[in-house]
Amino acid sequence: MEVMKTQYYTASSLDGFIATEDDSLEWLFSLGNLEESSYPEFVAEVGALAMGSATYEWMVRNAAKVAAETGSPWPYTQPVWVFTSRALSAIEGADIRFVKGDVCQVHNDMRLAARAKNIWIVGGGDLAGQFYDAGLLDELIIQIGSVTLGKGKQLFPRRVLSPILRLSSVRQMGTGMVELRYEVGKQGGS
Repeated sequence: MEVMKTQYYTASSLDGFIATEDDSLEWLFSLGNLEESSYPEFVAEVGALAMGSATYEWMVRNAAKVAAETGSPWPYTQPVWVFTSRALSAIEGADIRFVKGDVCQVHNDMRLAARAKNIWIVGGGDLAGQFYDAGLLDELIIQIGSVTLGKGKQLFPRRVLSPILRLSSVRQMGTGMVELRYEVGKQGGS
């Protein structure tokens, strides 16, 4: 039986950014088709999502673009925990839970809601880093696009030295992207 995982599944530019300085993800849309990526099989195994407030706010502001890319302005049927220190408006009909503070306290609620499925850390990089810091991150799935942004929001703003990350697979996706999967080894105290 497969064990539930907490996964950071994201896309990055060649120079290590997941979004522009103003949190835009538009650079990503021209690089490939979601249906031709690992996304459909990945999201089918997701039972709960963790999302940073900048990612959430970008999705709300750009609902039409999200709908054009995914088919829905809010493409998730699973419960989503949005980590924020501000008061944000919920999307009608979506299962969104606004939380703040330590990811450890929220992770157990997410595991219960996900049942036997995986937890997806949607973004951003610092939120994924907080799960890593707490010893809760099991896998990084990074799709690297054939673009550079120069600056923006970092993919994973943590110092992680070998042998913590173990490359488990590499997959070419068309001519614009490659997917790298890394298992996250547990550190001594985690």
